[in-house]
Amino acid sequence: MSDRRSSMRSDASAAVAPRDPMSKAPRILVVAAVVWRDGRLLFTQRPPGGPIGLQWEFPGGKVERGESPAEALRREIREELGVDAEPHEELGREQHDYPHGTRVDLVFLRCTLSSFEFTPSDEVHAVQWWQPAEVPLAEVLEGDRGFLKRLGANS
Repeated sequence: MSDRRSSMRSDASAAVAPRDPMSKAPRILVVAAVVWRDGRLLFTQRPPGGPIGLQWEFPGGKVERGESPAEALRREIREELGVDAEPHEELGREQHDYPHGTRVDLVFLRCTLSSFEFTPSDEVHAVQWWQPAEVPLAEVLEGDRGFLKRLGANS
């Protein structure tokens, strides 16, 4: 099984000794699919458990060694939602350091999907479409919030 964005996040949140706040964990490159449908954005909800369980996020995941962000996005969407994805232009980048120690560099790519009939994997607890102003920011992964605010999400 490959490391997925959601797997990466849940692995990082596993019960381990607290990280020394002065240490610097390596940054992890993560790609996020920005999928629009009728003015709404696609979100997936992480499974329960850990410090970021049940948080909403853009679908996507960790960029593996040797992959481009676009290649990783195609693989992650196929694994998480069971549909094909076509990545398009980059819409933004964010960096975020989570309190539990994971440090991410996020790349947001506009993406179209072959279908909206999803077959979610076990890494997806739920799927939801929201207009940017409707997104419950407090329930979204912190790393996605800055980008969402630029799209019109309210704080």
